[in-house]
Amino acid sequence: MPELPEVEVSCRGIAPHLEGKTITQVEVRNPSLRWPVPEEVQLLEGQTVLAVKRRAKYLLLETKAGTAILHLGMSGRLRVIDASEVAEKHDHVQIHLDSGKMLRLTDPRRFGAFLWGADAPLSHPLLQKLGPEPLTEDFDGERLYQLSRGRRSAVKTFIMDNHIVVGVGNIYANEALFASGISPKTAAGKISKARYQRLTEEIKRVLAKAIQQGGTTLKDFTQSDGKPGYFVQELQVYGKGGEPCPVCESPLKEIKLGQRSTVYCAQCQR
Repeated sequence: MPELPEVEVSCRGIAPHLEGKTITQVEVRNPSLRWPVPEEVQLLEGQTVLAVKRRAKYLLLETKAGTAILHLGMSGRLRVIDASEVAEKHDHVQIHLDSGKMLRLTDPRRFGAFLWGADAPLSHPLLQKLGPEPLTEDFDGERLYQLSRGRRSAVKTFIMDNHIVVGVGNIYANEALFASGISPKTAAGKISKARYQRLTEEIKRVLAKAIQQGGTTLKDFTQSDGKPGYFVQELQVYGKGGEPCPVCESPLKEIKLGQRSTVYCAQCQR
């Protein structure tokens, strides 16, 4: 599943091709995505794209008439291509531009979304209760410490809660916890403020590095220009259960936490 870095890379990739351009046609080839594509998306036709933004894992295409809200789901990707390119089976939505290009949403598993917000986009029900962005000053160790008091859930589950902070998906939670020396199984309420400060620093570092590297290509994700994300070469623990720890060389353990694959070093992470 594309996580925050992959969505940010997609946002940066498509923005120069959309901002300032006029939408000439919205072609919905298959409205049956995670939620039905609403008819209101046709209001985009004739509108100029004012801005392309990201909030959590959602992409926002802002116009005067309203905002298109996109989510890539499990396998979705966006590409800016020539409008003459023939669509294939899994190409579900195409936004044609006056530049002769179009934005194509391809989603084989159809867990993605293409929705509409007539009011301020951040007031949409899917966005209004989200936590802060991890790469802003609103996210820090103090916040994690205060919100974690009394919580018995595992810290990995805690930091992946979008009400706590957005965008710390499974890959990057594994990596940040390893870099912080914190066991993913530790109860969130038992971690000190100092350790949470270290964890927030590592979350920010790991996410920033992943964005710089173009995201992580594991199975489905590629950038909007078709190139893979190179952060996969930087992974220390994710997907490496049973392999030697890169620090102490003990075998990395792999377990399930919240039904998600979790890899850690029992020696280095406490």
